Parts: sequence; C-alpha cells; structure tokens
Amino acid sequence: MLTTRRRTAVACLFAAAALPLALSLTGCSSDSGDSGNDKIAGAGGDGAGSPTPSASASAEKGAPAFDLPSDITVDVQKESTGDAAKDAIVRDVAYAAQARIEAFAEGDGRTANMNRYFAANALAYWGDRVAAVKKDGLTVTGDYRYFDFEVTDVANGKKAAARYCEDQSKAYNKVIKTEKVQRTQPSDKDFVLYTLQVEKDSRGDWQVTQQNWKKGDASCVQG
Repeated sequence: MLTTRRRTAVACLFAAAALPLALSLTGCSSDSGDSGNDKIAGAGGDGAGSPTPSASASAEKGAPAFDLPSDITVDVQKESTGDAAKDAIVRDVAYAAQARIEAFAEGDGRTANMNRYFAANALAYWGDRVAAVKKDGLTVTGDYRYFDFEVTDVANGKKAAARYCEDQSKAYNKVIKTEKVQRTQPSDKDFVLYTLQVEKDSRGDWQVTQQNWKKGDASCVQG
C-alpha cells in the first residue's frame, strides 16, 4: 500500500506529464531540481581516465554497455520485486541512472543510452544540463550508489511511477582543466531521492519522461 507521501509524489508526476520539466521540478518539493553550486546531481563530464564498462550493468544479460571514466564507479543495489513487469521497470530505471552519468562523462546529452532510456522533457532537460556542466568546465569523480528502487504505480502496462535513492557521499565535483577535486563535508544532502514517470516505448524499453529529485530526503538519508 502506498503511503500518503508516495501517493502525492505519484500524483505530482502524472499531473506534470504535460508540463515542461522545469515546472514539474519545482511543483512537488522545496529542495528539488538543479541546486546551483551543490554537487552535480547524477552528473558526469569529461573526466580523466580510460573508459571502463559499468560492472553492475554488464552483469545482466542483454544489458547496454556503459563507458565510464576509471575514476567514477557506480554501484546499483536492487532486488527482485517478485513481479516481472515491475522488475523490468526497475531494471530500466537503473539503466537510466547510469546512462545519465555516462552522458556527462562523454559530454554528450544525446548518447545512444540516453536516447534509449530517456524521452520527452527529461531527455531535453538533461541534454541542456550536460551542455551547461561541460561549458562550466566541471565534471565529477568518485563513487555513486543507487538503492531502494520501487515502482509505486503502473497504469495500463504503459506508464508507471517509480523512485530510488542516490548516495553521493563519496562523489565530488572536479575541474576538468586542472583535475582539482572540490571535496565537501558529508551531509544529509549527499542523499538524493529521485521520483520518476516512465513510459514504455515501441521497443519495450521503459523511458524516463519526467524526473524530480530532492536532496536530503529522510527516506534516503543513511548514517
């Protein structure tokens, strides 16, 4: 059964389906969306180091290949829901999270994996965000961990709402030109709650079409 907070999140996501992403990001939480000078949420960039496939992605049969700089690691922690349809949604939402990091790592918001796992407003937003981060001369370094994946609603087998948490406590911004790491003190805002709307495309992949995030959400913060 959905909690009141999660019902609200689902309602906001589906209500925002026809709105520009910039509006949906500010419509359901007070500390969401682009956070200015904070860590780049889920971002990569032109980081140094030879590209290496993401181990968490390559372990699954038929998984897309993700090339990430050697100074970025991704740990996806997910379990079976016991429902094949929901498991497919969780799988593709996890792929979308990795695709976003890969996009920043390559400085290209329209990589094959971004086009596969993002669409509509979400794809347009991250394309702009990748370009802006690259222009600012920043990338990220360190470790990203994703956990507590949950499908909170499914509509007609074609649309769904989902959520997951991101741990950025060991991830930092890095200046591309100098490779200087901008280390920060750990805080609750290193833990980010993502709430998503996803839609199934003609290939059978679940694509993120709307996305919201909130830093320091109590449901994600860990000690």
